[in-house]
Formats: sequence, C-alpha cells, structure tokens
Amino acid sequence: MADTRSATFTLVITGAPYSSQAPQTALGFAKAAIAAGHRIDRVFLYGDGVHLASALCAPPSDEPHWPKEWAGFLEQHGISAIACIASALRRGLVNEAEQKRYQLPSANLLRPFDIAGLGDWVEGRMTSTRTLYFHAGG
Repeated sequence: MADTRSATFTLVITGAPYSSQAPQTALGFAKAAIAAGHRIDRVFLYGDGVHLASALCAPPSDEPHWPKEWAGFLEQHGISAIACIASALRRGLVNEAEQKRYQLPSANLLRPFDIAGLGDWVEGRMTSTRTLYFHAGG
C-alpha cells in the first residue's frame, strides 16, 4: 500500500548559480525530500535559473560545481529537468536542435537537462501535489 503522506514535487528554479542561493537551496530540499520518501516529478528552470543547465560553467576548483551537482542528482534519481526555451535562448543556452536552427557555432546544454516550453511547467503543476519556487534573493 502506498504511503498517502508522500508528496510529489515540481521544483521551479529562477535564480542563477553563483549569484543566488536558489539552486543550492533547491538541491538541499530535493535531497531531503527524496530521503523522506517523497518524489520529485521534475525541475523547471526559468529566467536566470537556466544558467544551472550550462555545460560551460567553470567555477574555481575549491567551489561546488552546481550544474554538475544537479546533473548527477537528476541522473541518479531519474528526474526530468527542463530549461525554459525562451529564457534559455535569451541567455545563450542552446541544445543541438536550437544550435542548428539559429546556425550557432556550438551547443552548451548540460545533460540531462533539456529545453522545452512553459507547457512542461504547466504539466508539472498538474501532476504534482506541490510546486515549489526557488527564487533569487532581492
């Protein structure tokens, strides 16, 4: 019998790594939620949060590499992670399809992140029991 107290979460991250605590706080929450028996349905990156999906991030060696931390967590738990296409394109984040479409020199989307529209956010809101937002401070 399923535990009726467990929840399914969609996480929305709008703050960029290294300029806000949003990705770090969201990852801490996600790890605690999984450990407590809850499920993360998906992670949706919006606004500056899409920087979390960049394969070109190169922090100093004595700092956490938040994009790789997130990528490892997502792969380990089979969680879908989507970067909003409009936010991503405005900030220079592209997958191979958008690279070809806009004739750009390279793609820079870190796996397992994907690029999609707001429909993915809406679907997450419909299929999750809770949607939590992690914004940049301000």
